[in-house]
Amino acid sequence: MDEPALRQLLDDLRAGVIGPDDAVARLRRLPFADLGFARVDHHRALRQRAGEAVYGPGKTAHQCAEIVAELLAEPGQTPVLLTRADDEQVAACLDISPDGLVTRSGSLSTVCWRPAPVRTGRVVVVTAGTADLPVAEECMAVLGAFGLRPLLVADCGVAGVHRLLASADDVADADAVVVVAGMEGALASLVAGITAAPVVAVPVSTGYGAALDGITALLAMHASCAAGLTVVGIDNGFGAACAIARILP
Repeated sequence: MDEPALRQLLDDLRAGVIGPDDAVARLRRLPFADLGFARVDHHRALRQRAGEAVYGPGKTAHQCAEIVAELLAEPGQTPVLLTRADDEQVAACLDISPDGLVTRSGSLSTVCWRPAPVRTGRVVVVTAGTADLPVAEECMAVLGAFGLRPLLVADCGVAGVHRLLASADDVADADAVVVVAGMEGALASLVAGITAAPVVAVPVSTGYGAALDGITALLAMHASCAAGLTVVGIDNGFGAACAIARILP
């Protein structure tokens, strides 16, 4: 339940459209619904303005489908997200809850139901290489669920910095920027040095041996000399999108 839904419930109770027993029955589902294998957090949208997302790995297709259906059953307009889902999980969820928008991210998918109305913030997502696109695509799918329409600037790593400079105006004019980079992760510092917008950096697990599956990029981004750079976890396109959604009005 989100704030508009709660306000509507109180207005309906005040106007006599529903009785106290009906209101209590609906509020009883707060703060969570116990499915046995999961306690679905219906109160999160009231606390954070964003609902609980369903993380696919480690869950069965049936569990994913039941959690998604439970979230959608709650009144409100909060987007419902399934992340890092395999084909079986996606199919099971869509079978019970059709109309989900599927975005393929490498071998996995992000699915969104009830996307938020379009927001005006200008978000640019920059990737260092083509291999970073699956993480960027996850980030963009989640941004889309929150009503943002990001611009993708792909394959702009520091080994060919002129490619980034060709889109420097887009980066400088953005309200927020996400940088997705593996290898040594240097692109985040470069981008954060040419824009006044908040920059969220996503270290990616692409790269050869010394890249250490993203640890090198993670540490480099944390050690950046570009003041104010925000860093999320390795391959966490979802987390970067959530950070941007919180930052922007």
